[in-house]
Amino acid sequence: MATPSLVLWDIDRTLLTVGPLGREIHAAAFDAVVGRPLGERADTTGRAERAILRDTLRLNGVAVDEAVLSALYTAMGLAAERLEARMRQIGEPMPGARAAVASLADHAGLPSGTVVQSVVTGNLRSVAAAKLRALGLTEHLDLTIGGYGDDDGDRAVLVRQAVKRAETAYDLTFEPARTVVIGDTPHDVKGARDAGVRAVGVATGATTAAGLAAVGADAVLADLTDLDALHSAVLGVGPAERRA
Repeated sequence: MATPSLVLWDIDRTLLTVGPLGREIHAAAFDAVVGRPLGERADTTGRAERAILRDTLRLNGVAVDEAVLSALYTAMGLAAERLEARMRQIGEPMPGARAAVASLADHAGLPSGTVVQSVVTGNLRSVAAAKLRALGLTEHLDLTIGGYGDDDGDRAVLVRQAVKRAETAYDLTFEPARTVVIGDTPHDVKGARDAGVRAVGVATGATTAAGLAAVGADAVLADLTDLDALHSAVLGVGPAERRA
């Protein structure tokens, strides 16, 4: 019996970009919950939303507690829904993203067997869904599973949560060697490595291919446009096998 694969995508700068709307979502939620405009925002690159919001609250002199975080999660989800039309206008999929996700879903005849795709992202579940809907990237991604920024602040925990949810939902066991996180930041790579699964870096963000390799990525792609390279890195199959 073929061994199933679990592919877990990062979202921002890996699958898509929504430009300045990320800050707008934070600003709208902060104003709604705290009652004043957002000042300084913590570093967001590759980080989980729980950690981002905790640091942002501290930077703005607001006490951090679970009630405030929960209210911010709700407000951010509502803000993201309101901004979906603008995401469609100014956001865009990263080069090759739609074809890459679709190609992994089209696994008929592959020796790798079943391929389940979801996300491991610092985004809240609600915000992740809004971004992916807006940019037309939900068709082949199971968003009922995955790992999200409202699960925990540690990306390794998000990876483990995603694997657990996938195994429960599909009644399958995803071996660490067949579980792959794809992302553009060192945080994505480190989260995968710390969780004991494979990491494929994509040099479409601020980190170079050499930088992603240096932090331990098992493979690095320039972008998602080369489907043969993608399938080799993620599934370990070459062009002949993929086209069989």
